[in-house]
Amino acid sequence: MLKSDTFFGGKRETPTPNSPFSASSNLTSGSSSNIPKASNPVSTPVNHSSSSTNEVGSKLIVGPNIKLKGVEITDCDTLVVEGRVEATMNSRVIHIAEKGAFKGSAEIDLAEIYGEFDGDLTVREKLVIYSTGKVSGKIRYGKVVIEEGGQLTGEVQVGTSAKPAAASPASSATSSAAATALV
Repeated sequence: MLKSDTFFGGKRETPTPNSPFSASSNLTSGSSSNIPKASNPVSTPVNHSSSSTNEVGSKLIVGPNIKLKGVEITDCDTLVVEGRVEATMNSRVIHIAEKGAFKGSAEIDLAEIYGEFDGDLTVREKLVIYSTGKVSGKIRYGKVVIEEGGQLTGEVQVGTSAKPAAASPASSATSSAAATALV
């Protein structure tokens, strides 16, 4: 009984820091102290990603070497095109990367074009064409910014609906000519 007391009793607890089992007990106690530490880093990225989700909303990324063809994209706040997309869409933002291409019809608030867009494009707020960007087709926009080297060709109109263009046809023609002149 003395040996069992020694084995399970106070003597075992006293030499615990020096015994090989002390490492496991220290690991156990260390891991319990590490659990809050582990949960803190885990909670930080979750909070970070949830804050970026609030900024971005729903986002679809079509990566490089991906071809997405014959679809209708809806309920997507941001479309990032790094590959090739043939679609129709109504969204908030489209971002076409330098090697990306979009062919089809799009109605959006903001367009950032580094690559190629071909088709019907209605940008309710601002169309930005960077130096590597090429936009062609039937284009309507609220505002346009074309970086030196950017290309804009086709039927170009200022205003996103027929009503503003009909209200001021002179300003529509002037803005179209100015946008074409920048190209």
